[in-house]
Amino acid sequence: MARTSRKANRRHPLATVVLIAIGLAFTGGGYALFSSTATADTSTATSQATVEEGSKLFAANCATCHGMNLEGTTAGPSLLGVGAASVDFQVGTGRMPLAMQGPQAMQKPPQFTEEQTAALSAYVASLSPGPSIPTDSQLTENGNATNGGELFRINCAMCHNVAGAGGALTEGKFAPELTGVESKYIYEAMLTGPQNMPVFNDHNITPEDKRDIITYLKYIQNNPSPGGFELGNLGPVAEGLFIWIFGIGAVVALTVWLTAKSN
Repeated sequence: MARTSRKANRRHPLATVVLIAIGLAFTGGGYALFSSTATADTSTATSQATVEEGSKLFAANCATCHGMNLEGTTAGPSLLGVGAASVDFQVGTGRMPLAMQGPQAMQKPPQFTEEQTAALSAYVASLSPGPSIPTDSQLTENGNATNGGELFRINCAMCHNVAGAGGALTEGKFAPELTGVESKYIYEAMLTGPQNMPVFNDHNITPEDKRDIITYLKYIQNNPSPGGFELGNLGPVAEGLFIWIFGIGAVVALTVWLTAKSN
């Protein structure tokens, strides 16, 4: 009897291992829950701080024209629904704040830092939803340049030139050159339609097609013209005029010189 009782009270050899595993599981689970909650609280606090900073910047620099509640005034349009992407484009390229009234906002060195631009974007987006700033995965330049070139010629070349060299519009307006423009700003311009540009939302041109257009623009920017001197990519009319003025002019001048020399 004594031997049987002693065996009944004896622990299983794996009991200690099981208890340690259970303890570690509870400890790890509790730590993970606490960490995720703390991270979420920190992220929320950071986001709220960013929005508050953007609110102060907006009130000091933008509200005079766009209104304290983004409703717009006679001096500036409403910003309701423009989203973070529009603010990031306009402020990040220096077009806003305006230096002077004119046919369209001119690009200039940015007046705000990247952090301040992000704060302004977050504030405007917090008051009214709209297109968001594109992610890094949307800005990759590893798309299909052939498809991008076709889409660009169909939708963009009539204003920006087939090589992205820009072009004149009516009433003193113009389509800017796209050489050297950051991929983010090209994407945001398609998404928000700044100035006289139409809006190409994701239903008109999908994110994949936008990526392909960016790939095409970067390709022609980084690869020289196979036909030689490109004359600024001004197009066949300007290039033909160049040949008539300088090419034919040089032939006429040479003919006159030879005739005068023979006489």
